[in-house]
Amino acid sequence: MRTKVLKKIVIILILLVILFAAACLIINHLVVSMNRDRVYPNGTVYADLHFSDADCILVLGAGVREDGTPSHMLEDRILTGVSLYEESGIKLLMSGDHGRVDYNEVGCMKEFAIANGVPSEDIFMDHAGFSTYDSLYRARDVFGAKKVVIVSQTYHLYRAVAIARALGLDAVGVSADLRSYRGQPIRDVREVGARVKAAAMTVFKPEPKYLGEPICLKGSGDITND
Repeated sequence: MRTKVLKKIVIILILLVILFAAACLIINHLVVSMNRDRVYPNGTVYADLHFSDADCILVLGAGVREDGTPSHMLEDRILTGVSLYEESGIKLLMSGDHGRVDYNEVGCMKEFAIANGVPSEDIFMDHAGFSTYDSLYRARDVFGAKKVVIVSQTYHLYRAVAIARALGLDAVGVSADLRSYRGQPIRDVREVGARVKAAAMTVFKPEPKYLGEPICLKGSGDITND
């Protein structure tokens, strides 16, 4: 009797695992397929995006080295954002993790953009962009953005654009793939789970860890300096 019960339990568990895996694959397929036409390759002429009236170019954060310099992925995101700024004149919103005194993604991003010719006043910083979801929620509710150009690597952009659209933002993504990145296969696997989590968050729409007072993107980005 016990053996039969155990077999039933094992079969049920296997079926649940199969159903969960199938759900993950379906969600991933939908995230990519429904947003593919809004993700543009690097080097696309900005005018072709029909987003000349975007409220900001949102550059999503990534790792910063111990010496304070951007990782390769982050460097390429900043350079892509700078290129789009030069073509459009639309202000940059750097969003990343500045949750500790000794770790500051957005400060690194702004310094690098300034070193590449962008005036400080045209660069806003979102110090509480602890996740892609938080960055987009805060772009809408703190910075008042309605129409955004998102900059990140391609694998990440499908999720970012999907979240943006679910939050009511009119969004496109521009790829920052300027080279190959070490460890990308691992990121691709993790992204499967991240897309599933994002799908759940866009259903329930929880508030991010921090919100705060509104900041107008039409003013000077220096208001967001440390």
